[in-house]
Amino acid sequence: MLQKTNPLQHPVQSGFNAESTAQEVIKGIDLTGKTAVITGGYAGIGLETTKVLVSAGAKVVVPARDIEKAAKNLTGLKNIELEKMDLMDPVSIDNFSQKFLATGRKLDLLINNAGIMWVPLQRDRRGIESQLATNYLGQFHLTARLWPALKKANAARVLSVSSYGHQMAPFDFEDPNFEEREYQTLSGYGQSKTACNLFATELDERGKKFNIRAYSLHPGSVYGTDLGREEPIDLYIQMGTHDKNGKIKPEVKARLKTIPQGAATTVWCATSPMLQNIGGVYCENCNIAEIDLGQIEHRYDEPATIRGVQPYSIDRENAERLWKLSEEMLGFKFDTE
Repeated sequence: MLQKTNPLQHPVQSGFNAESTAQEVIKGIDLTGKTAVITGGYAGIGLETTKVLVSAGAKVVVPARDIEKAAKNLTGLKNIELEKMDLMDPVSIDNFSQKFLATGRKLDLLINNAGIMWVPLQRDRRGIESQLATNYLGQFHLTARLWPALKKANAARVLSVSSYGHQMAPFDFEDPNFEEREYQTLSGYGQSKTACNLFATELDERGKKFNIRAYSLHPGSVYGTDLGREEPIDLYIQMGTHDKNGKIKPEVKARLKTIPQGAATTVWCATSPMLQNIGGVYCENCNIAEIDLGQIEHRYDEPATIRGVQPYSIDRENAERLWKLSEEMLGFKFDTE
């Protein structure tokens, strides 16, 4: 099937690269008076994103499942609001959103950063597989509820922190919850990240008339986050990134991004003036990614090759289809009017 993709999905002269840091990207940008919501904004690249946006003058609201951990990690930061929210719990999402909307504030940036990976088969109370629920449906739900505040900003951006992992699996429209097929954690992760890309594709199309633009992005292969904490060490060894004793190879570690570098693409998508009239694209390395048509050779022991976006994950027809399915799975309509 010939995929219909965004004609703007190609690299530009951004002035940054894979080694750029979030602090370098934010240089010269003033976010005074801007409000951001960052899920998972208290750990890893999410925490770095929070720090950098606050340093540029933004007020950042951090919804967190683990309030105690979040409070500890955010100690000393100004212009932070910490609120309770669990992306696996729809009531929790509604409560957080209602509280935010009740303040009457506009929302300039919604950064859907939180995510899980390598988990065994788990389901939420609705029977939805946990990676799909956390990495995608939770952010669809949150974005829908915060839509009035995004419209009020009149120049809002919505970011989905996706992953190169979208290349591991397209979205399975026939059996997204692994009710018929055998569960494989990487397939679950891959389809959840493909869903993030498709969500940004469709959300941008629907949000344009309110000057709301949407982006998905790959942070890069980052050292020092806890995303892969549940990954079996045998898989790392198999991919060639770790030695037989389970230790990361020094030459691989040296080529991985630092956390400040890992947060850079998020900050670029959130703030770059170059994207003022561009949306619905998948980004990486502080740039719009190249479409992967098989011309990119990928090697897990060479992080620089872990790049590119699969056409199926930015396809307009797939994006529309997923939007409708998401509304069915969640039991409500995302009214973008």
